Amino acid sequence: MPAIAYHLNPQELGFSAIRAQGAGGQNVNKVSNAVMLRFDVRASSLPDALKARVLALGDQRISREGVVVIKAQEHRSLPMNRDAAVQRLLELLDQAAHIPATRRATRPTRGSVERRLQSKARDAKVKVLRRGTPI
Repeated sequence: MPAIAYHLNPQELGFSAIRAQGAGGQNVNKVSNAVMLRFDVRASSLPDALKARVLALGDQRISREGVVVIKAQEHRSLPMNRDAAVQRLLELLDQAAHIPATRRATRPTRGSVERRLQSKARDAKVKVLRRGTPI
């Protein structure tokens, strides 16, 4: 499994704390525990090949300007949500960095050719028997 090697510079990540959505207790309106991560792919230090693959992913988290926006709010603490957002960004980059192996065409085996020809002969014989003589 070949992949494009890359190094993510932490200084290129932009974080902002926002209020989480959904139900909460008395603290929900006072504390901003959700995290919005912004990562500009075009201005990053990633290899050009990886930048092109990330922008070609068609992921809804990537804007037209080439900025990846990830919102994390599943944890109750800001540092844990920050780590979750970074983890999701790394998963996105890993997905783009993975280059699938190219398929090489091979010849069919002798056994598979024989089985196919036997199946064709059997089907032809069934069709001949179906014809019968009309009354």
